[in-house]
Amino acid sequence: MALLSSGSATTTPRANETRKGATSIKAAQAMAKQKSLEKRAKKYKLPLGELALFTQQLASLLVAGLPLVQCLEALQDQTEDQVFRIVIRDVRLDISAGNSFSSAVKKFPKSFPNLFTSMVEAGEASGGLAEILGKVAGYFESTVKLTKKVKSAMTYPIAVIGLATALVNVLLIFVIPVFADMFKDFGAKLPAPTQFLIDLSNFLKSYFFYLVAAAYGVYWGVGKFIATPKGRRVKDQFLVKAPIFGNLVHKIALSRFCRTYATLIRSGVPILRTLEIVASASNKVQIEDACAEVAKHVSQGGQVSEILASNEFFPPMMKHMVKAGEATGNVDGMMNKIADFYDVECEATVSALTSLIEPILIVFLGVVVGGIVMAMFLPIFQLGAVAGGLQ
Repeated sequence: MALLSSGSATTTPRANETRKGATSIKAAQAMAKQKSLEKRAKKYKLPLGELALFTQQLASLLVAGLPLVQCLEALQDQTEDQVFRIVIRDVRLDISAGNSFSSAVKKFPKSFPNLFTSMVEAGEASGGLAEILGKVAGYFESTVKLTKKVKSAMTYPIAVIGLATALVNVLLIFVIPVFADMFKDFGAKLPAPTQFLIDLSNFLKSYFFYLVAAAYGVYWGVGKFIATPKGRRVKDQFLVKAPIFGNLVHKIALSRFCRTYATLIRSGVPILRTLEIVASASNKVQIEDACAEVAKHVSQGGQVSEILASNEFFPPMMKHMVKAGEATGNVDGMMNKIADFYDVECEATVSALTSLIEPILIVFLGVVVGGIVMAMFLPIFQLGAVAGGLQ
């Protein structure tokens, strides 16, 4: 018994040291993780869907009568995004220290865009923060809804084209060389389609990695060019005038312009500040140029419709409706109606493109894959003539 008690006495300090060491390691790991999350929070770009949900929940809590700090504390506890939780915490602490909500969210420009901060400023100035946040949430939700529809429509053709490209490469690099070795024993000239595929297969086998490197270099160069002001202008002009998707891109840009403008004006944001936010939120150089012209014209006492009427980017229907809104003092209402109209047009265009793209892709796959198969089996169909050296 004495030996057992002495043994346990000698192992207990070691066990305690082991537990302390494990605890200190866990604490150090937790601290390192927390520091990493806090570092990411400064430059964290919050997805628009999560921002829409956060804004709607915050507006609902404010309507229920809860203080702003308590609302943020509740949202901080329930959010699953650990980085955004730190963002909400820092905003809440900033407000608790006596700063305004708008100044607190301005410290996180990646998480809260200019539209959100400007609307918050307007809500604080008018005393209707909850109502304005509800409008912002509605704007974000409509934007997310339209974006999801466009992405879902584009997913199918992109997936099919990617699969077709991979399949063709596999056929050219791995399957066709087997046929080429078999055709060498024929001792006769192969049909032109078959010979072309064999030559293309040999080229890809020899220069595949160079082609991949060249494609990546082109992709990198185009990305760098688009990042420049001139490249961005070329990209936006090309997207709007693209043969199939240009009309859709144009309508989405017009809808976003009208919806953002109407939401800001209705919330009491000054028109010059509204035009500045609309320009930055549009992500289109055409709208940025138009907003700069409108701001200059309005500051001199002119009307918005006068600039829209002289700009080819905006269709005649939109110009007439904005002019009617100015005559009746209901520009924001007209802008909302225009945005609703273009949202419906975008949905119809997406549905039409989806219906059109599906048969086009089927025909494309049939022609490409079927053409490859036919070209490779053509010598077999003509086996007697080829083997005998006949024409």
